Amino acid sequence: MAQQKKDYYEVLGVSKTASQDEIKSAYRKLAMKYHPDRNPGNKEAEEKFKEAAQAYEILSDLEKRKKYDQFGHAAEQGFAGGPEMNMDDIFANFGDIFESMFGAGFTGQKRGRTTGPTAQRGHDRHKEITITLKEAFEGTKKEVSYSRMFPCETCKGHATAPGTKAESCKQCHGTGQVTYKQGFFMYSQTCNVCGGQGFVVPHPCPTCHGQSRKQKLDKFTVTIPAGIFDTAELRVAEKGDAGVFGGPSGDLYLKIKVIPDKRFKRIGDDIECTVLLTYPQLVFGSQIEIENIDGSKELIKIPKGCPSGENLIIAGKGFPMLRSKTRGNLVIITKCYVPKKLSNEAKETLKKFSEQVPVDFEENSGSIIGFFKKFLG
Repeated sequence: MAQQKKDYYEVLGVSKTASQDEIKSAYRKLAMKYHPDRNPGNKEAEEKFKEAAQAYEILSDLEKRKKYDQFGHAAEQGFAGGPEMNMDDIFANFGDIFESMFGAGFTGQKRGRTTGPTAQRGHDRHKEITITLKEAFEGTKKEVSYSRMFPCETCKGHATAPGTKAESCKQCHGTGQVTYKQGFFMYSQTCNVCGGQGFVVPHPCPTCHGQSRKQKLDKFTVTIPAGIFDTAELRVAEKGDAGVFGGPSGDLYLKIKVIPDKRFKRIGDDIECTVLLTYPQLVFGSQIEIENIDGSKELIKIPKGCPSGENLIIAGKGFPMLRSKTRGNLVIITKCYVPKKLSNEAKETLKKFSEQVPVDFEENSGSIIGFFKKFLG
């Protein structure tokens, strides 16, 4: 008497209202538990593995599940392939599930056949370039020189000798994988003939030796825009390494390093400088001419009674703003010049001046006043 089949929902341990995700999850757990490789020589585990696979075969298909819910096991007679499944059917039908559980090498599935190399994009390259603050202010041109990969001129990036071409690997038939079967268990390994590429080059190019590229020195001039800032990156399209097997070249990224200037400092898009003035120039006010970082002359008006440390702003004379016609400002910081050496006549004049000039003190200025005792020199 034939053994009565178990209810498929019972086999997977789910209810009849279980969702497709719940059914799949239940099958995954059983397949992991009873997989033949984890239970070598265990016939009972093998039967449970096949039983779970048959249940999943029916319940994972919405149309088959609907008929099974209506007619039970009798509905299986109308399903393609019949109700019984062998181990090869199981591995073939549920390769995606086994791949997620055990990895691609255990599914028995093969990738598409390859008859020749696939073009691949080359790597991006990175290089630092140093400029002065003045060059950042004005913009400049710089020569860039470095070694990178170029397409082979002999084979034009195809890696093969002229008049020949790559061939599909006979060992793996172009799949890059060789499949082995041990009992019920199937697994794949990378082909040791083609290295997993799926093709071989029987007649490699004599110049690049089948690599499709050669390293050479590249030299060109790059334009650095006015207003560029420190640590900025410029992208130079297709100046990276050439692609493999005729693929497109990568890009070159130039990182800008700006050397600090002794006289000028960049603050945002403003440029700052300090101007030394004599005490009389600050007291009476004056006009002075200074030289900006680019050598242009600027006439500056020092207001009467200007304190040391005052910021005088000349609009639109700073750094150009990138991708804009607007410019920052030139900020001039006043500083009183104190001479270290004076003639005797100058000393006497300054002492008389000091006795005649009162010290104004404002209670709310936030400063304190020192009471004069004597001169030291």
